[in-house]
Amino acid sequence: MKFRVISIPPFKAVSSGVDKHFDFSENGVLGKFDAYFSKLKPGPQDSFVPRDFLYYDAEQEGLVWIYALTDYMDSEGYEIIDFDGGYYVTYHYKDGDHEENERLYHEALSWIENSDVFELDQRANHYAMGHIITPPEVIKATGYALMESYIPVKLVSK
Repeated sequence: MKFRVISIPPFKAVSSGVDKHFDFSENGVLGKFDAYFSKLKPGPQDSFVPRDFLYYDAEQEGLVWIYALTDYMDSEGYEIIDFDGGYYVTYHYKDGDHEENERLYHEALSWIENSDVFELDQRANHYAMGHIITPPEVIKATGYALMESYIPVKLVSK
């Protein structure tokens, strides 16, 4: 597979905090965070996508969901963090297809490891993450969503 490398700029984000239970239910940490940011409507000048990313925090052993804030959005008490941004190797797969994700993830890691240009850049608050790239209306019409995965990389120091 060919992978693409993208750049995500630094931004202020609101964070769900760490959820060690991976609870997307209505009353769970991630479910409540989803409800919070799903009601936010950025203006046309801020309507870039993706605005939200989900990742596993290896140090705290739980899922964290972040959402890029604008100057006019209320954090409603959620923690505000500075997201570093950086370079990411990306790939996509059908959301929920864990075998395909595992296969592509390891293929991407191998691609990075064999690269003369890039090396892995995982560190605190800078992990592999994912984002649903399918618009909600299309998910409803097709019955599935595509997940894009982002693996942090940096240029090899010479």
